[in-house]
Amino acid sequence: MASHVIPTIDLSPFITATDYPKSQVPGTVKLGQSNGHVNKNSISISKEVVKKEISKACREYGFFQIVNHGIPVDLMNYSLELAKTFYALPDEEKMKRGPGAPTQGGFKKNPEHLPDRNEFMYIFEPGSPKNVIPENPPQFKGVLEDIFPRYRNLASLIEDIINDCLGLPPNFLKEYNDSRSYDHLLSLHYLPASDFENSGKVEHEDGNIVTFVLQDDVGGLEVLHNGEWIPVPPAAGTLVVNIGDTLQVLSNNRFKSATHRVVRPKGKTRNSYAFFYVLDVDKWVEPLPHFTTDIGEPPQYRGFYFKDFVQGRVHDRLNPPARLEDRFCIKHYAISTSG
Repeated sequence: MASHVIPTIDLSPFITATDYPKSQVPGTVKLGQSNGHVNKNSISISKEVVKKEISKACREYGFFQIVNHGIPVDLMNYSLELAKTFYALPDEEKMKRGPGAPTQGGFKKNPEHLPDRNEFMYIFEPGSPKNVIPENPPQFKGVLEDIFPRYRNLASLIEDIINDCLGLPPNFLKEYNDSRSYDHLLSLHYLPASDFENSGKVEHEDGNIVTFVLQDDVGGLEVLHNGEWIPVPPAAGTLVVNIGDTLQVLSNNRFKSATHRVVRPKGKTRNSYAFFYVLDVDKWVEPLPHFTTDIGEPPQYRGFYFKDFVQGRVHDRLNPPARLEDRFCIKHYAISTSG
């Protein structure tokens, strides 16, 4: 039984009142619960309290959940319903929205040799020539184009908060991460577990800056913390946030990129969305001097171009090693302290 709980943080002090769904109330945080609604046990909070909680979560878990984030809960739920409708279509219908090239958006299925049992769809910003969005159900395109910029704006806000949590100069991360060309939304559909295997997504870390995950009510997301797999139960109105490898390297391990996985339940399909706020592939990544030379600490990683890291991860995903410990990950760039 897991003894830890991924923290849930109320983002309302950073969100204007006009951004709230009716079910969310600005300026409050729940005690001991993790859904999107407030009750009589709520207390007023400030921006500084939110920053402290996010900073603590990034140091200890690399994961946290947010409520009162400004994205309408009804819109999030509707996007999940439409995805469920799409994935229930016959394969031949879904494949009509497959990509014309590997870099394009559209529907894809994992090859049989991969351990992950899911099918998925890449969505890029509205108007992108890479998009291949389903025409059935007919509302799908409009909903995805509505929610995409909301996720992007929220990611920019989280980046600003993390910038302050790390004590970086104002707008440092925003100026460093100054290209939005590679942001994308991933719709995921997981098949029910069999009697022999239940892997939806094998254990991994995200390589980007920050990720949002929207789950349906099935569950299955788990985070590794001190050798223990912690479930992240779905909760109404909640978005899961996790830190990527890029921030772990930039902060020289101040903030962690946590290992996580998806375990498929028996008898149920699972739908989720993951929004990836991604660095430009040509960007150079290394521990910032704020956390190394400026304070007399050695760098924990050697520098690399982000595109080389991405290419290594893609190759590893399509050609998974026999042992998990041999997979390509950020440890590839870690500087050994032995000897």
